[in-house]
Amino acid sequence: MAIAAGNSFGTRDKLNVGAQSFDIHRLEFLEKKISCDLAKLPFSLRILLENLLRCEEGQFVRADDIRALANWTPGAAEKEIAFMPARVLLQDFTGVPAVVDLATMREAIKRMGGNPRLINPLFPAELVIDHSVQVDSFGSASAFGLNAELEFQRNIERYAFLRWGQTAFQNFKVVPPDTGICHQVNLEYLARVVCAMPSGSRVEAYPDSVVGTDSHTTMVNALGVFGWGVGGIEAEAAMLGQPSSMLIPDVVGFRLHGKLSEGCTATDLVLTVTEMLRKKGVVGKFVEFCGTGLSSLSVPDRATIANMAPEYGATMGFFPVDEETLAYLQFTARGAEQIALVEAYCKEQMLFRTDDMADPVFSDKLELDLGTVEPTVAGPKRPQDRVSLRNAKSSFTKVVEGTPDRHVAVRNNGDSFDLSSGAVVIAAITSCTNTSNPSLMLGAGLLAKKAVERGLRVKPWVKTSLAPGSKVVTDYLEASGLMSYLEKLSFHLVGYGCTTCIGNSGPLPEAIGTAIKDNNLVAVAVLSGNRNFEGRIHPLVRANYLASPPLVVAYALAGRMDMDLTTESLGSDSAGNPVYLRDIWPTPQEIESTVRDSVTSEMYSKEYANVFEGDAHWKSMPVPEGDLYRWDPKSTYIKQPPFFENMPKTPPSLADIHGARVLAILGDSVTTDHISPAGSIPVDSPAGKYLIANGVKPHDFNSYGARRGNHEVMMRGTFANIRLRNQLAPGTEGCWTLFLPDSEKMTIYDAAVKYREGGVPLVVLAGKEYGSGSSRDWAAKGTRLLGVRAVIAESYERIHRSNLVGMGVLPLEFKAGENRETLGLTGQEVFEIEGVASLSPKKTIVVRTKSGDASTKTFTAMARVDTPEEVSYYHHGGILQYVLRQML
Repeated sequence: MAIAAGNSFGTRDKLNVGAQSFDIHRLEFLEKKISCDLAKLPFSLRILLENLLRCEEGQFVRADDIRALANWTPGAAEKEIAFMPARVLLQDFTGVPAVVDLATMREAIKRMGGNPRLINPLFPAELVIDHSVQVDSFGSASAFGLNAELEFQRNIERYAFLRWGQTAFQNFKVVPPDTGICHQVNLEYLARVVCAMPSGSRVEAYPDSVVGTDSHTTMVNALGVFGWGVGGIEAEAAMLGQPSSMLIPDVVGFRLHGKLSEGCTATDLVLTVTEMLRKKGVVGKFVEFCGTGLSSLSVPDRATIANMAPEYGATMGFFPVDEETLAYLQFTARGAEQIALVEAYCKEQMLFRTDDMADPVFSDKLELDLGTVEPTVAGPKRPQDRVSLRNAKSSFTKVVEGTPDRHVAVRNNGDSFDLSSGAVVIAAITSCTNTSNPSLMLGAGLLAKKAVERGLRVKPWVKTSLAPGSKVVTDYLEASGLMSYLEKLSFHLVGYGCTTCIGNSGPLPEAIGTAIKDNNLVAVAVLSGNRNFEGRIHPLVRANYLASPPLVVAYALAGRMDMDLTTESLGSDSAGNPVYLRDIWPTPQEIESTVRDSVTSEMYSKEYANVFEGDAHWKSMPVPEGDLYRWDPKSTYIKQPPFFENMPKTPPSLADIHGARVLAILGDSVTTDHISPAGSIPVDSPAGKYLIANGVKPHDFNSYGARRGNHEVMMRGTFANIRLRNQLAPGTEGCWTLFLPDSEKMTIYDAAVKYREGGVPLVVLAGKEYGSGSSRDWAAKGTRLLGVRAVIAESYERIHRSNLVGMGVLPLEFKAGENRETLGLTGQEVFEIEGVASLSPKKTIVVRTKSGDASTKTFTAMARVDTPEEVSYYHHGGILQYVLRQML
């Protein structure tokens, strides 16, 4: 990203590192120029300040913006600024629709008389294919190969499309499937920490920053890289040179001291941090970690914490660069010149942390003694619902209170057993959150070794899987000799990808699935992931618990959630003696020794040397050519979306919303998984019926996530999660609503079609934390395609609110203390939304409703269109329409 033409404060200078010279913008020069004290500014805001200095050009970034940020103090008045990331990170579920949109924009700009080649990423955009592998096969040495083969069979259209994108677009690279998870690949390889970008005869150096089409992009905050997850819509705009508009955030300091006690892991720590920060309330804020406790945490430990920033609600979970950062860069085989640049630049620019530094000034502060953290799980359906391991049994007992105590005789794979509520049917070592951490992975391997040596076995009803985020993990598990013990407990490699954490857990064995479904059992999944929302992990599994990889193995051995692993035995050894978790739990010394002996820098350099090349499957695919994509009308994976159809060169004037009907009434904590599911597509759903009508057999449906390049599937899947409860259709679960005014029960998609035919705009009413969870742009795209013009909620998750604006949907927020219930709204009313025609940031909007009995209500709501730039996006019908018009 080139240094802009500004330099109002005279901060441009040279930095010499070895024999190289770099152009930089010195924060020290700014400090002297305007007499501010940048040592008091949080590290995260110092990076943002450098971004403003470098990008100052008088339009998006002005001198006043720089002055306001440099003089930031807690509680300062709101100030809008523009942030331009250095690069964009994508995964394939969100990346495919992003590339589809770019291809569609090329078609649109050509139609409107422009140059299609203008639609091209201006900055590095790196896509990692990690969301498509599914756990179809497990528990055998052939599982990885079979799952990889099925993955290619199901996704060859999508993968060929991405290969076309790699050749058609500049600055766009793809990491092929079966390589790793995007955030772990970012941490271990892609992240620069400090960028060195040639610009003519000069080389510019500046802090690495990234926006990603996945909410867990924050994982790279562990390396001091500035960035977070955004919707695919916003990422596309960033690729095309559109800065992200934001308000200077509050920064909450989280001071850590001491060190973790024996038996505690980074997973236990992050679940504790998540609980604390959720209680504190940090939505829309930066969290910056500080204190001497940082020196006891490795970068992988920090990455586990940073990864779950979306779960504790923060925009970032930031760790400044320090000696541990440099050690990690060296350990992961980054080049010596790059490491020298990171060290020299960060120390020159007041971006290098040491234990003896005073803490910056924060908006608020929390503190945690690491020694007080205890073994922990979180569930059954929210990451912030932490339960200490010693209380997990009693906590789960409350979950199943009132459900019939049924015991079902099951035969499966030659085994006979009773199945009842509380049975752990999925135990998955999965997700970049924990598989990026050698201590956790080798800890799981050591526990498996001790369990096998004591004669323990995994229960026959547990579906086990090992899906690391990097090939380095299997390298060191093999080198340590621990892979064989995990395999003896059926934790065979099933793939390198997100798998169970995103709902790609695959089918349960038929006999087990039937027993759960027919007897309404409360089955359990235990996974080392970051998300456990209801309906996400598997449609038949109602209770999902997050746990460290060693605890995943332990619960697979126990086979039940209603066991106290701290006091009850996991089984008996060959002599009939009980074996307890404490007997097989590895010591910190054992883990440290195994990490030291088994994990090498050479593993990282070997696995990442040819990371963009792919295997024989990838290389042998036929690849379309040309600047414009050749759309296949028969494709059920890749379709040209209607977002730019009949788009005029000038946007029409804004208008109020009249005669709107309610499509859905939703409660608190409705996630983007509820709005736009990523898992399996039911045969009898609108999306399933569409696929069947287009010649797709049910066994070839793949998942919603894999079909995101087809808007026809995705809008039919919007509000179609099987666990969604639409209060407009009480007593139902799933995709149901009432078509008004007739109160006819039908699917949400069918009702939306009927409303569209009648020219009726739609609204959605919701509770608190609407749209929490993944940064899923289809939750906004599908909402818009269904004809929803406004959402009225008590509060929003940051990314989803932004995505709604980016798709031209108006997010309205009830006044504090008001909601649907206090206002007496039933959803049967007709809505008039006034004040939209003269929209301004956070404007008070008047909403009038009229019921069937002619009674009326009037209330006000805040338009959560937070900045002038967002008003412009909304006016144009969305951010992509705005960007496209700027290019004409």
